[in-house]
Amino acid sequence: MIRPILRMGNPNLRAKNQEVDSQYLAGAEFQELIIDMKESMQHYGGIGLAAPQIGVNLKIAIIDLSPDNERYPEMGHFPFTIFINPKITVIKNELQGYWEGCLSIPGLKGYVERPSSIKINYLDENGVGKILEANGFIATVIQHELDHLEGTLYIDKITDTTKITFQEEYLKYWTSN
Repeated sequence: MIRPILRMGNPNLRAKNQEVDSQYLAGAEFQELIIDMKESMQHYGGIGLAAPQIGVNLKIAIIDLSPDNERYPEMGHFPFTIFINPKITVIKNELQGYWEGCLSIPGLKGYVERPSSIKINYLDENGVGKILEANGFIATVIQHELDHLEGTLYIDKITDTTKITFQEEYLKYWTSN
């Protein structure tokens, strides 16, 4: 089921989110949530979605960057992945910057600098512990989605507020298209 995306200003996006226990992972409610998250993300054209964005205050996020993605065709591929109770460790403090958008902040983009190399410890959908190292664009995508689990939006991370723009102006003035 496609669920509405909460927009900036909704207090649920700033709430502290709860860790998921193994009992919840084994239930039908969890399976339904993942299906709803994936359908909602695809419907709204996202490459990631966190449970708080659809009003579920649990530490669950999904990412799916397919090679045929229209928004980020040059950014490679990252298979559909479910992150449960994730914890990020910065591997490299060197910052990299990308223009970020968010389904919860429709119509805007902002330039955000984040650590270029990270490690994520998380549980998969079966409750199995996983470790993933990520660099470049996918490291940014993961940090963006996992920030939602801490009540943080990308707009909070922008250090140069002159680099906040509407989508149309971004395409007109900030890209070479």
